[in-house]
Amino acid sequence: MDEQQRGGKGFWEKTKGSWQMYQKAKKVIPGGVTANIKYFAPYPIFMERGSGSHLYDVDGNKYIDYLLCYGALILGHGHSGIVEAVQKQLLNSGTTVFGSPHRLEWELAGKLASHFPGMEMFRFTNSGLEATLLSIRLARAFTGKTKIAKFEGHYHGGYNEVLLSVSPDITKAGSAKEPAAVPDSKGISAYEEENTIILPFNDLDAADSILRKHQSSLAAVIMEPVQGGFIPPDPEFIKGLRKITRELNILLIFDEVKTGYRLGLGGAQSVYQVLPDITALGKVLGGGFPIGAVGGRKELMELMAPDKGRDIFATGKKDAREEVLFHSGTYNGHPTVLASGMATIEELERPKVMENLLRNTALLRSGLENLYAGYGISMKTVGAGSIFTIAFTDKEVKNYRDLQNTNIKLREKIDYELLQLGVYTKPLNRYSLSVVHTEKDILDTIDAHEKAILSIKRGLNNEGIKA
Repeated sequence: MDEQQRGGKGFWEKTKGSWQMYQKAKKVIPGGVTANIKYFAPYPIFMERGSGSHLYDVDGNKYIDYLLCYGALILGHGHSGIVEAVQKQLLNSGTTVFGSPHRLEWELAGKLASHFPGMEMFRFTNSGLEATLLSIRLARAFTGKTKIAKFEGHYHGGYNEVLLSVSPDITKAGSAKEPAAVPDSKGISAYEEENTIILPFNDLDAADSILRKHQSSLAAVIMEPVQGGFIPPDPEFIKGLRKITRELNILLIFDEVKTGYRLGLGGAQSVYQVLPDITALGKVLGGGFPIGAVGGRKELMELMAPDKGRDIFATGKKDAREEVLFHSGTYNGHPTVLASGMATIEELERPKVMENLLRNTALLRSGLENLYAGYGISMKTVGAGSIFTIAFTDKEVKNYRDLQNTNIKLREKIDYELLQLGVYTKPLNRYSLSVVHTEKDILDTIDAHEKAILSIKRGLNNEGIKA
């Protein structure tokens, strides 16, 4: 579809203010956005404010928000518990940041340990990207090996080692049984292509074969236990992978940045009863503030302990340099962020809160599936916990390649219609629910989908909709 045609006339008419802001932004910001994922054609919608389950753009349009800052806002926009916790922390501490250890660091770490049994010790970072980056360094330090393996279609942040085969052109991606490493960005060197091994998701035999081929040089397998937060693993696959990696002395890293606190209080590892060696968290954990966390077994995590070696910036004795894995960051464990995180987790721990969130997600999914079935459209929701996506297909979706074989063109048309009808997620993105989405929100969303179907039905008989 031509970029200027995306969204149609109605989209342009309803979002003129966003178009004007986009033109101004492009003059001082590359592509008009501060992160590439914020862009969609013909231009992104500029938001003005949020409240509960809703967003309001610069033109005054109101949306039911299912993007939720890519899943981070599990309590919705402006939750009173978070606002009060942040205000209290700022007032009581008398500063925005200490630059030293403080009480909230070990209190929140203890809270995380109570939910994630495989995470005995923790370090905080400023993003999920930083958390996965530290996880990889930790695995290399512990094993003494250099290569890593990741799965095709899995995203772990925008840095060179893992920015491969996230969204590859299938014609360049090699065999489904032994995928090729395809760079997702300029600036990726041949070194990363050679030292990042790509695995097929939900294919245990093929993954086993690749891992055995590279076992002597592989430090770790890093994976989203639920691909993209919405394609679940086959239980036998994820349990089998844990067994194989343990046998081959390859550490298993779970990137639970998306799934942490979205499938339940203990993340995907609690749901599937598989404990990784290292876990990376983010998104929900910050309550809307930037955060990441790395946790794992004590013997692994203590490689970072400076009391076992030295601070590389300190003057004086230098002979312990290689005895400690260096990890630092001026804003790690920022007290305002951790106050927000603690308030978020305490809200999710309240009776029925998580249960109601998962129930409402299931209600929306079943309502949408019934709606599309009634119109003779092959559609299924694919998801886990409080995250799902919509796939126009009658086939099973178990990995990245399966998703590429769905009717993406129809999904895109539906998504642009929904933007005009007040349902917000970035086109082709997943749906995330919050604890403040109401039954009315769900019914209004289903109603908007029906209007979207009727709006485009006349011209789409050849795309899976029966006249």
